[in-house]
Amino acid sequence: GGKAHDIRVDIGDFAIGCDKGAEQLYLQLAVVVRGLGRCGEHCRTGQRSYQKLLHSIVLERGSGRPMRPRDVAALGWLWRENFLPALIWVKEAPAYRGEGGFMITPAEPFQRFANRILPANLSDTVYFRFQALARASRLAKAHSLDFAGAGQQIVFVVDGATKLVAHASESRDQIVAFQFAGEVFTVPGPDNYSYSVSALKDCDILAFDSAEFLRLASSEAGVLHHLLENTTLSLRRCREKTIALGRKTAGERIAVFLVGMAERIGVEQDGRLVLELPMSRRDISDSLGLTIETVSRQLSKLRDDGVIETVGRSGVILNALESLRDRAGFLREAA
Repeated sequence: GGKAHDIRVDIGDFAIGCDKGAEQLYLQLAVVVRGLGRCGEHCRTGQRSYQKLLHSIVLERGSGRPMRPRDVAALGWLWRENFLPALIWVKEAPAYRGEGGFMITPAEPFQRFANRILPANLSDTVYFRFQALARASRLAKAHSLDFAGAGQQIVFVVDGATKLVAHASESRDQIVAFQFAGEVFTVPGPDNYSYSVSALKDCDILAFDSAEFLRLASSEAGVLHHLLENTTLSLRRCREKTIALGRKTAGERIAVFLVGMAERIGVEQDGRLVLELPMSRRDISDSLGLTIETVSRQLSKLRDDGVIETVGRSGVILNALESLRDRAGFLREAA
């Protein structure tokens, strides 16, 4: 029988608690403290708190097979019939703090990243190394996160939506791209410009040091394949935007923008595509090199022609996607 004490656990250590002698224990389930920074603060609580949480966590009882650490939440415990386990509760963990945002532990956000990006057959050792690199942030709408001095970053949008902004001299900013939940993008290190990530609405993001992430991914073909596909798609969007800014009319730019949004966040309803645009008209105009008035006029023209409908400040219904593509200035033979 042991009295609960405050403890410190490093990433990769087993966080195990029990109220009876360890010499008789049959280890059925043990969970590694996951990606919570080096030496985060932890404390151990009693059986009541432990049992209160069991109903919401998948627990394999009686199988005799340990679950993999990443199959469950960021908790550590030991289970056996007639034993009184103790829950190890993670109290604090280091994470980025965004302007106006607040820190969050990366366990659940990282699980979403892993489900989306990491191969299912990835070893636990490599899985935890990726998680150790992750830094989680929650940003409130209109607040920003910069990585001054941190070098190039790989960022995953857990939920919400963001914009990548480049900052030039004399307070001149340019929206480089928009990002949505489930997408990965790169924030360059400072070069001729500095960069920041701004929340279009409340969002959670994960950031990884790019050099360390790529070094770890170098022997994981599945991760590299996903990054290559993502990079190819990002380059395609950059080419599309370059052509739009350099050669297309205001109407074509708006059409290109709406077609792109349809591909990424469009939801089909009754044969039409519905967009809930998280960015403001100013964001759209800044991204496309237009004025707010021009954006409003072009959207009004599409609405008057029956190509789209607008709902409130952010809703857009695409009635005729092919008609919109016809207005985007695409080379039809290449489409």
